[in-house]
Amino acid sequence: MTLQQLRYVITVAETGNITQAAQKLFIAQPSLTNAIHELEKEMGISIFNRGSKGVTVSNEGDEFLSYARQILDQTSLLEERYLNKKEMRPKFAVSCQHYSFAVKAFAELIKKFDADSYDFTLRETQTHDIIEDVARMRSELGIIYLSSVNEKVISKILNAGELVFEEIFTAKPHVFIGQNHPLAKKKRISMKDLEDYPYLSFEQGEYNSFYFSEEILSTLDRKKNIRVCDRATLFNLVIGLDGYTVSSGKISQELNWQNIIARPLNVKEYMKIGIISRKGATMSRYAAEYIREIKKNIL
Repeated sequence: MTLQQLRYVITVAETGNITQAAQKLFIAQPSLTNAIHELEKEMGISIFNRGSKGVTVSNEGDEFLSYARQILDQTSLLEERYLNKKEMRPKFAVSCQHYSFAVKAFAELIKKFDADSYDFTLRETQTHDIIEDVARMRSELGIIYLSSVNEKVISKILNAGELVFEEIFTAKPHVFIGQNHPLAKKKRISMKDLEDYPYLSFEQGEYNSFYFSEEILSTLDRKKNIRVCDRATLFNLVIGLDGYTVSSGKISQELNWQNIIARPLNVKEYMKIGIISRKGATMSRYAAEYIREIKKNIL
């Protein structure tokens, strides 16, 4: 087993395609295929499942890749410390629900670890995809919330995927509205206050169950519902239609429209917002710093 082979299998896992991985690694496809086969034979496992649509990581491959990433990250630390060799291309990926504090922390992370070349990924995506990204190691970390409604089900899914949830903070639900909204002058807003206004939420695709909803209290019946796929569209509609959405109340004015405001929602609920990661995985320096930046942004 060589470090090069570990880099090969990680690249294949990230792309899900041998041809694309070979192009990214600047090697011939047969050479890459042979190197992976040799590694699998040496380790006595099948790292990938092969199919007509590409390759997917096998269950035993998931565990192997977790260790491989740790080895490569520790190797980079040793080279920096003792060989004065800077990591040529820092890599880090996180998947999250649509939180501006997560985006701001990501920007601060990049500034801190700025380099001539890097490969960082931030995926604002659907809840099920966040869990899948971390389970399949497309992302090192995920950011989701748990509540009294979804905690039992989501925790069961995380356990099945060998993932753990670490709470960062608990928030009371807030309503995001435009600063010129008819309810903007109220200090607290009730569900009855909102019943005539359009409710904005994020589309969850085929996993549109309320357990995967990004918005708390999604089980309540609303007269006017609008689902969108990105944060910019949602905020434009919040302003343009006097709509509203429900979230944690943590909003970065630097990264969002200045005319979006948060008001406490008068309900007895909570949002435990936290990090999901793989059980037993050693956290990279980038992941650890990213979590520190999030905590700085929400205090």
